[in-house]
Amino acid sequence: MKKLLAMCLALALCLTMLAGCGNNEPTVTDPESAGGSEAAGGETTGAQEVELWYYWENEGHQVALQAAIDEYNASQSSHSVVAKYVPFADFKKQLSIGAVAEALPDMVILDSPDHASYASMGIFADLTGKIDVSAYYQGPVDSCTYDGNLYGVLFGVNCLALFYNEDMLKEAGVEVPTTWTELQAAAEALSDDSRYGFAFSALQNEEGTFNFMPYVWSAKADYTNFNSEEGIKALTFVQDMVTSGAMSKECINWTQGDVMNQFISGNVAMMVNGCWQIPTMRSEAPDLNWGVSLIPMCDDGQYASAIGGENYAVIEGGNVDGAVDFLNYMMGEAVVTELMNAFGYIAGIDAIAQNQFDGDEDYLVFVEQMTYAKARGPHESWPSISDAISLAFNQVMTETAAPADAAAEAQATIDSVLG
Repeated sequence: MKKLLAMCLALALCLTMLAGCGNNEPTVTDPESAGGSEAAGGETTGAQEVELWYYWENEGHQVALQAAIDEYNASQSSHSVVAKYVPFADFKKQLSIGAVAEALPDMVILDSPDHASYASMGIFADLTGKIDVSAYYQGPVDSCTYDGNLYGVLFGVNCLALFYNEDMLKEAGVEVPTTWTELQAAAEALSDDSRYGFAFSALQNEEGTFNFMPYVWSAKADYTNFNSEEGIKALTFVQDMVTSGAMSKECINWTQGDVMNQFISGNVAMMVNGCWQIPTMRSEAPDLNWGVSLIPMCDDGQYASAIGGENYAVIEGGNVDGAVDFLNYMMGEAVVTELMNAFGYIAGIDAIAQNQFDGDEDYLVFVEQMTYAKARGPHESWPSISDAISLAFNQVMTETAAPADAAAEAQATIDSVLG
């Protein structure tokens, strides 16, 4: 009954999306360049095809993935992986339509917060016991887990940490903060007419929720008890940062890229942002003196961060054996290291991540932060839960609601979603 209900929900979603869409067939890579099941000259190799969908439009990412696929295909003769690019804007739609029309690939790479939603539809194969994830960080494993079972495995991960301008902190006589109290005091000391002491992306969408959840978790709250002393404490903290002048209210309009640009321009002294910004900062601001530290924690709480990145998932009823064989190959240290370096991601296994960034102090902070990083949700209705949370912190940052009122409203919405 649960699976039937999920399929009905998928059908309803498909009908809604089809009402406004045209021809959105996935773009297919060339079979020969994608490692198809035919050898040069058209001779069939006999390998069973494993079709993989992904949504990266970055050419470098596509090339790196294809190189790994080609190496796998050349390493054995039982399976042949063929990759297809589906634009991100169409990816969820194609996956949902495919669930109803039984036109799914054998495997997908998808955004980690969406994993539970599709697992709940019954379209992902249960990989419990088929793939060893004991060495992985817990956060990425949680993002692939639904109802206690494993429905995927991590492709690559990233997380958030604190960036700070070393020259500004030194000039103000401020130490790198480790707690919320220290962070607010430091941000206030660093704020003047020309800059704000602190910033993070607080958009009223998933990007904003991604950046806000570390404060909820650090205070020892979650979406299930958002309307609690701990959840209200997180909302109160971000409101106090704005009302004290330590953080700009404009953060509700800033993407993570905008926050980085404000930091590079000297308009912000400290920011929470992701490891994917490091290459850009090193390239565009080579003379900027900056460092990275763990996100300061709630004074009586714990360190926390949020994970981003993608997961692999295997489609139930497809070539499960071939997909699992491919995933076990892709989990090898050499393959993981090569792909993560090409993508600017962190390996999901601590031992590999440590070697991946050996000697790079900035990235190694993110490796340490990964031990405290959590998955958003995981829940099949995470988008609706996220919307309630992002509305709450936007309300308190714009002072349109008191933290207790915003928490109560958000919890009411979340509870209705949880049923």
